Amino acid sequence: MPHHFSDAEYTTRQSRARAALRDNGLDAILLFAPESHYWLTGYDTFGFAMFQCMVMTSKGEIHLLTRAPDRLQALQTSTLSPDEIHVWIDREGVDPIENLSRLLDDLGVRAGNLGVESRTAGLTDYWGQRLRAALPGLQDASDIFPELRRHKSDAEVAMHRRAAALSDDALDAAISLTKPGAFEGDILAAMQGAVLAGGGDYAGNEFILGSGPAALLCRSKSGRQHLDKIDQMTIEWSGACARYHAAMMQTLIIGTPTDQHRKMHAAAEEALQACEAAIRPGAPMGDVFEAHANVFDAHGLHHARLNACGYGMGAVYAPIWVDFPMFYEGNPTIMLKNQVFFLHMILMDADSGNAMCLGHSVLVRADGCERLSRHAPNLFTC
Repeated sequence: MPHHFSDAEYTTRQSRARAALRDNGLDAILLFAPESHYWLTGYDTFGFAMFQCMVMTSKGEIHLLTRAPDRLQALQTSTLSPDEIHVWIDREGVDPIENLSRLLDDLGVRAGNLGVESRTAGLTDYWGQRLRAALPGLQDASDIFPELRRHKSDAEVAMHRRAAALSDDALDAAISLTKPGAFEGDILAAMQGAVLAGGGDYAGNEFILGSGPAALLCRSKSGRQHLDKIDQMTIEWSGACARYHAAMMQTLIIGTPTDQHRKMHAAAEEALQACEAAIRPGAPMGDVFEAHANVFDAHGLHHARLNACGYGMGAVYAPIWVDFPMFYEGNPTIMLKNQVFFLHMILMDADSGNAMCLGHSVLVRADGCERLSRHAPNLFTC
């Protein structure tokens, strides 16, 4: 079976989850986040786009309700046995909530204290409303598994390291093709190809690439163009290994950088170093945002910066690779040893039309943080 971790790793995770349910006074939890399914059992699918639910009881029982296409998916990727996988049948008028209610009855927990994950793309508002109508006593328990997943094992850190190496390979591929006249589509193809050829996966969201005015965008968009003789290109991407991510971000300069580009890069590099210095176990995430803001504001770039400067990395699914929480002003969340964070220093100056972004992933160590990328945050000119 293609589990990415040892049986002992999954046993430890399930034991921790069972204890968390007891600590929260829950008899069972209804898990809809694909990240929770994956972390708990290894179950790996995009089938969460349809209705599916994993149930875990405080006794440690784990059952999956899903559709027929994912039965074999669960058998091949997860620790679940055939008796723990239940299929609801596609037909006109079917209501999988009824199947879930019967499963909860069979497990003897339907009348107990039930928690539910609602803060996830794995549970749409449509199904959420129907679920609460059928089980009106549900308690929101969206924070339990994200907190469990924040505590990374050494085996998980190894996955992040491999993802970071794939991100580096993708940057090498991008730099090798970036030149005047180059087609953005070829650059993207080379980056994604480097990740896949290295044994990696598709990332949790599209690679972001934009040149010219589109270098000031933080989102992917349809349409590709060729690079001008003098141009700028911002890319944001992530290698992924067993769903674990290590994102990076870079603005590449085609031709000669402007003085403004050089000044913005110097500020972004200084801010990145300040953020790294603020990362340590036991410190609040808000300290990192403050370090970022102080540097950019001192350089007179308040107008060009954003209101967040990074976020957690983990094993996550579409539509985005963000593993919350984020670095924003006043965030009290305490950073933990072995967490991985993506730091992005984003400067997008609409007044001058210039962009400069630097970013890479770091590992929180006992004495600070470690940059996972082998690439330094240089000013790349192509």
